[in-house]
Amino acid sequence: MVTATHSATKKTAAGKSTGKSAGKGPDAIAMLKADHRAVEKLFGQFEKTRDSDRKKALADKACLELRVHMQIEEEIFYPTSREYLANEDIVDEAVVEHAAAKDLMGEIAGMDPTDELYDAKMTVLEEQIEHHVEEEETEYFPKVKKTDMDLKAIGAQLKARKAELMTQMDTGQGKALQ
Repeated sequence: MVTATHSATKKTAAGKSTGKSAGKGPDAIAMLKADHRAVEKLFGQFEKTRDSDRKKALADKACLELRVHMQIEEEIFYPTSREYLANEDIVDEAVVEHAAAKDLMGEIAGMDPTDELYDAKMTVLEEQIEHHVEEEETEYFPKVKKTDMDLKAIGAQLKARKAELMTQMDTGQGKALQ
């Protein structure tokens, strides 16, 4: 398991970011929001298709994207942001929401698209993710933006870990959809 390197984001007594990597890398929040949009697009495509094979491919791809996204948030973004936020409840709630989504994704992975509750479970997963995304983008991310957290340094860590996880987790599923 990779853990976040926080040295690039520690604050000095004066409250300034001390990281040598300040200003380098993608913005962490912009990267996480791009992930949100990609998954929303996959859910939209899932809703429109009637073909079972395409449904399975889209569901698998959405779940892969979500698993990778959740893992980089839990390994890097959430622990680092805890250091900067006065109210950690928002982080705890995000972790709990991830756990519920992971449980549902596990159920979906064990199903066939022709199963009676497959579409319903995908709909509930989409609703859970929409709720989670709304909270992150309207409450959590704006609070983080007001801190001295080095979003570029964290973005570089997120990008590297995401690439690593996509290689590890993607066993061929969804490649035709890219």
